[in-house]
Amino acid sequence: MSLIRFERVSKRLGGRTVLDGLDLTVQKGETFALLGSSGSGKSVTLKHIIRLMTPDEGRVWVGGDCVSEARGRELERIRRRFGVLFQNAALLQWLTVEQNVALPLLEKTPLSEAEAFARARERLAALGLEDARNKYPADLSGGMQKRVGLARAIIMDPEIILYDEPTSGLDPVTSRTIDRLIEDLRQRLGVTSVVVTHDLHSALAIATRIGVIHQGRIVEIAAPRDFIRSRNEIVRDFLEAQYITRRGAWEESDRHET
Repeated sequence: MSLIRFERVSKRLGGRTVLDGLDLTVQKGETFALLGSSGSGKSVTLKHIIRLMTPDEGRVWVGGDCVSEARGRELERIRRRFGVLFQNAALLQWLTVEQNVALPLLEKTPLSEAEAFARARERLAALGLEDARNKYPADLSGGMQKRVGLARAIIMDPEIILYDEPTSGLDPVTSRTIDRLIEDLRQRLGVTSVVVTHDLHSALAIATRIGVIHQGRIVEIAAPRDFIRSRNEIVRDFLEAQYITRRGAWEESDRHET
């Protein structure tokens, strides 16, 4: 069942067409990874899902709600279905880790301060961050900041999580830790995830489907096993640039599965 749907969405920024009649569907419960070169429209697509941008043409749907036309309280209601992990984690530097994670509960729910902080501690413990709760963001590594951002993103038990370059700037080991957390959330909580990323290794590890956007249009959508076999030139360029070819480890993996 489709949960997010783009219908012929177009967007121009600075006189340039960024999205050009984009059609895209994300299924309920899947992790959809969106790849593309810089300026291809990945982040603009993500912003349209949560109505940080409005299309010039076309519509964006979240379930039965047309988010691209929603206003006021209706838009706020739709946005409550989402959690967002921003590229730089977007933590407030003057708040502790625990305060950062509890903030959405304090601002948007009737929970008491004690209840909000108790739930924040639960989320931090689930992500292995219980010892960091009284620290400030500046005291944390980039990977730990991303995990705190993820704890905050799930604090309201969202139906959908949007990830903007979740492994950007992280070393390979920490990147794979973030991948495991994303996959764990899908399996344990059944959330639907949309992941904008340059990290093809990450996309192959976590995605149920991978899409490639080029010049504002989707040029390929496939499951990981089919994606690495794609004959699309743009996809082949991505694979070769990140040293993923059927001559390498992925070919061996295919061989063991068949």
